[in-house]
Amino acid sequence: MFRVEKQGENHLYIELDGQMDSEQMEVALNEFILLAQGIEKGTMLYEIASFHFPSFSAIGIKLSKLPTLFSLIGKFRKAAVLTDETWLQKVSEIEGLLIPGLDIEAFPLDEKAAAEAWLAAE
Repeated sequence: MFRVEKQGENHLYIELDGQMDSEQMEVALNEFILLAQGIEKGTMLYEIASFHFPSFSAIGIKLSKLPTLFSLIGKFRKAAVLTDETWLQKVSEIEGLLIPGLDIEAFPLDEKAAAEAWLAAE
């Protein structure tokens, strides 16, 4: 399951739980692209309860949308990743080092309040 919800003017909440097939990936990415339109200096909160690698066809869908996704990254200044998967926390923070202008911080799932406070801080 992948769910994207716009909360306020410049904040997206993204929930990921389990494996995604190509149809779910298509719907989720289209929703993300639609909701990210008009955001400036935005924030994202990813909540990843359970991560399973997506199917190969779902990865193909994501690759086909990478140019659009990269163009939207500049609309965001911060992303917090909530997960208990240590390796996902590390990968998320490394990704933040590779994307100019986007700070990414990882938090354990039970630290949602801390993640939200970090996102709200200037």
